[in-house]
Amino acid sequence: MHRNCSTLIFDLDGTISDPSLGIARCANHALSACGFDRVPEAAVHRQIGPPLDLLFRNLAPGVKDAQLEALVAAYRQRYSDIGFAENRLYPDMVSTLAALSQAGLRLGVCTSKRRDFAVRILELFAISEYFAFVDGGEIGVPKGSQLAGLMNAGQVDSRAIMVGDRAVDLVAAAANQLRAVGVLWGFGGRDELQHENPWQLISQPGDLLPLVT
Repeated sequence: MHRNCSTLIFDLDGTISDPSLGIARCANHALSACGFDRVPEAAVHRQIGPPLDLLFRNLAPGVKDAQLEALVAAYRQRYSDIGFAENRLYPDMVSTLAALSQAGLRLGVCTSKRRDFAVRILELFAISEYFAFVDGGEIGVPKGSQLAGLMNAGQVDSRAIMVGDRAVDLVAAAANQLRAVGVLWGFGGRDELQHENPWQLISQPGDLLPLVT
């Protein structure tokens, strides 16, 4: 029996997989290529989650819109070649996705990452079969709008639950009157997530199953 949950909508970065190595290397590649100073990897890690334009606005204060386009393009060029593969699944993620799927739950992905990159990562780890849909982001489109689009398209309904590691995931869910589960193994941390009043907080992937079955 499912506890009034029609679909589990997963964020990708910091929720399903840890992309920190690839994102840090791609961000610094782009900064160097566009004439900006490189930054410590830890500074990049703090920005993982929101869209790329926000990442570079925070890493390169005062950046102009034209420079922003060049930064994003340089980032994506390296990410497409190698960065997407500098990624690792969180422990127990595969077994959790398998158990949720076997329990009859419908799963999907909603990420700020471009859809083609997200699909390549899911295929890299051979877990794409678990997801009914993969929704990717575009520059300037907040995750709340992505979720609204999924609802308008009939992909998810009001009984769906968002699962993510950053405040942006929880804010997006709240904007669409959806419940949200905050995960503590990603980049947001307990204080950031608790501030957004999640439905639940969990400390390991396996904690999802008893919440929804």
